[in-house]
Amino acid sequence: EATPEEIPLVPSPANGEPGHLTGARSFNLMFNTNIGPYDDSSSVSYLRPETAQGIFVNFKNVATVSRMKVPFGVAQIGKAFRNEITPRQFLFRSREFEQMEIEYFIDPKDDYKQVQEEWIMEMWNFLKAVGLREELLGRVIHQGDKLAHYARACTDIVFRYPFGEQELLGVAARGEYDLQQHTKASGETLDYQVPGEKTRFVPHVIEPSLGVDRLFLALMCSAYDEDEVGGEARSVLRFPACVSPITLGVMPLLKNQEAHVKKAKELANLCRRRGFNVFYDESGSIGRRYRRMDEVGTPFCCCIDFDTIENGTVTIRYRDDPLKVVDRMKIEDIPAFLDKQCELDMV
Repeated sequence: EATPEEIPLVPSPANGEPGHLTGARSFNLMFNTNIGPYDDSSSVSYLRPETAQGIFVNFKNVATVSRMKVPFGVAQIGKAFRNEITPRQFLFRSREFEQMEIEYFIDPKDDYKQVQEEWIMEMWNFLKAVGLREELLGRVIHQGDKLAHYARACTDIVFRYPFGEQELLGVAARGEYDLQQHTKASGETLDYQVPGEKTRFVPHVIEPSLGVDRLFLALMCSAYDEDEVGGEARSVLRFPACVSPITLGVMPLLKNQEAHVKKAKELANLCRRRGFNVFYDESGSIGRRYRRMDEVGTPFCCCIDFDTIENGTVTIRYRDDPLKVVDRMKIEDIPAFLDKQCELDMV
């Protein structure tokens, strides 16, 4: 933002002395490549810097074939590529990343600010539901020259990472900009006809956009914790059950007891058939096995003990409250219990 006259006065980040910085230069944030047998200007192509444009060019096909009525949305997840000047901060800023976007098409007469606010709250609740700590979330509203050329309004949901507060998710009101640009370039009108009426219009768009890598990093930062149990310091990942890589740890109390091992493997297989990721562990003391599950964020553990052999019940151990005393549960009821615990709470 410095003027050409001010640039020589700006101290260099490297040595703190003025007079070492060059002027601003153009930089291409898109990766280019060549498609086909010939390496010339006719074969130049670019890797997509966002997933959204594939949705826009297919808008008319989706609306016609699926018989959707506005308002409706199209969601997509996929790879995007940006030629970042300084990739850094672990997964936060990289040149190849996974992106999730929703293009939500609305009537131009609708109040886009209200719809945008509804999507901001929807995304806020989603982030909380998957495990992000609300006290680490915030909002930043883009205004003036900070607002992208295609946007009528944009609000970022930011997250306080260990290296500072950074953008995590954006909800932009893109108006009709993208559909109109594709219409100008292709000559194909990307409008929408209201079913049963003569009314036609080019929809406006609300776009929630989220980087999966950034979300994963924010989730790890939110889940990591250190506490003390029985005078022993420990690190633990407090993932919600809905996103935990391992939902249930299953352990026989004694690995030299054939009945314990058999019943534990039966429980593990029962839960796997119901779609849960289960980790079977018979190595080491039961305390160490619980400890290993806590470190990787497993929310629940079951220990097959002598009572299990007698009456077919187990005790559920909770990662976040390991000393909690709960009633024993029948083995066949465990999948239903996990189903309930893994529901995504979006309230």
